[in-house]
Amino acid sequence: MSSTIEQAQYSILESRKDYEIRLYPSHIVAETVVQGPYGKALNQGFRIIAGYIFGGNTRKESIAMTAPVIEKKTSISIAMTAPVTASLDGGSHTIAFGMPRSYTLATLPIPNDPRIKIVTLPERKLAVKRFSWFRTSARVQSKKQELLAALKRDMIITKDEPEYAGYNPPWTPPWMRRNEIAVEIE
Repeated sequence: MSSTIEQAQYSILESRKDYEIRLYPSHIVAETVVQGPYGKALNQGFRIIAGYIFGGNTRKESIAMTAPVIEKKTSISIAMTAPVTASLDGGSHTIAFGMPRSYTLATLPIPNDPRIKIVTLPERKLAVKRFSWFRTSARVQSKKQELLAALKRDMIITKDEPEYAGYNPPWTPPWMRRNEIAVEIE
């Protein structure tokens, strides 16, 4: 992403061989839940939330883009969905954009699209593995498994499923892309 794009704040608590442990402060996100295979779901969710930040809200106000865009398998059911334990081939995915720090829940415009929810995420401690290149379904799944194996090796207990974080627009050369897999830990 461009240096002018606001990025999520965090503090590095510890750097390990295969990952970092970071502390993320509480922050506001716009999120939506979509169905389908990983890449298709990420693109669909991105478009829905992009509509909100590009003026699809009660004030027709543009909201600055931030990084990263987060994708996480969702363990809730929506009408007519696959089981909660669906594979990467389908199921529910939560896609979220962090909102600029200049906004509060009271100052953010209300989304016109009822599929978008504005929520405050609590402070979280995450183990994060960074990687470059394209974010194919297989690559993301492989990096999730690598992170989980490293955490198991180090006897660190996870609290949830890993999530994907992407920082770059599609035209970024693959070797310059910043991708991350993150999982909340105890």
